Amino acid sequence: MKTALDDIPEPDRVPGAPHPRMTPRVIGQDAAIREFVDAARSHRLHHAWMLTGPRGVGKATLAWSIARWLLSGAASDDLSVAADDPAARRLAALSDPGLQLIRRPWDDKAGRLRAEITVDEIRRLLSFFHLSAAEGGRRIVIIDAADEMNIPASNALLKILEEPPKDGLILLVAHQPARLLPTIRSRCRTLRLSPLDPELMAQALAGLGVNEDAEALAALSDGSVGEALRLSGQDGLARYQQIVNLFATLPRLDRMAAAKLSEAAAGRANADGDPFDLTVTLLDRFLTRTARAGLVGAPLPQAARGEGALLARLSPDDRAARDWAGAQARLSARARTGRAVNLDPAALVMDMLTELAHLPPAQSALPAKS
Repeated sequence: MKTALDDIPEPDRVPGAPHPRMTPRVIGQDAAIREFVDAARSHRLHHAWMLTGPRGVGKATLAWSIARWLLSGAASDDLSVAADDPAARRLAALSDPGLQLIRRPWDDKAGRLRAEITVDEIRRLLSFFHLSAAEGGRRIVIIDAADEMNIPASNALLKILEEPPKDGLILLVAHQPARLLPTIRSRCRTLRLSPLDPELMAQALAGLGVNEDAEALAALSDGSVGEALRLSGQDGLARYQQIVNLFATLPRLDRMAAAKLSEAAAGRANADGDPFDLTVTLLDRFLTRTARAGLVGAPLPQAARGEGALLARLSPDDRAARDWAGAQARLSARARTGRAVNLDPAALVMDMLTELAHLPPAQSALPAKS
């Protein structure tokens, strides 16, 4: 049977990036760090914490930093722990007896990761807390991501939260906390993490060895380091430039360019990501930014060359903004449905592009004169 340290993909790691347990510090989340450290030092450490915020802003990195800080007994104010600390080395190897990681398990029969965290994973916590009680010391659980639990798993976790174990701490990483049972949310203290500004984003990306345009990645990822890493690893900036260039041909859509973009979306998914998911994500971002331009003006910084002028042309007022926002919601739902029923990716993307080209604001937007 495969284990977490074999060659299977880790569901809680962004492709092309190190796992959060290998990241030594959290960038740009000083308020959340201060809140947790203050609670720990005042002996008000709640037994369950829910870490929320947009995907990729550092929730999992913070969870691992908290675990490392507590298990090492470090006295730092910023959760920092020396790299050669024994607890830090054990956590990096997933071998610390004081920590249990819960994430989507590998399905040996199907040969892939399960789509949900199952009840069997949560039941492991019962033995983890029971067997460790006699040994003493703190016991920490990281659930990443908690909103991936199915209903039986959620109910099993609720029972644990209702009777929390002594010296136990449960850290729930939640990208979409509304998907969790209200009774689970009510038993957790919430730490809210915010998107990073461009300066902090550049600092975080540089630390991870990303040398692309940090401003453009920050704009396109809405301040999410994880999303910026995913986009960087899949040439997302180049693909987004392709989308901007295509929409610059409106109101007469360049069908050859549209076909090229659609065919690229039909590529085979690999360890770096899914071309269809990338294309749909970038189209969604383009439509969101276009709609926003009609309300507050073209966004800064730009995520591609010529984007600002194009969005101002396509979405000059709030009426156009409503049309683009409606298209974004409609086509996002269509993409999810199409993926679920295995529609041809190239045909689905081409259909979406054709519909967008026939929107009233697209038809009325004339290219700028040279």
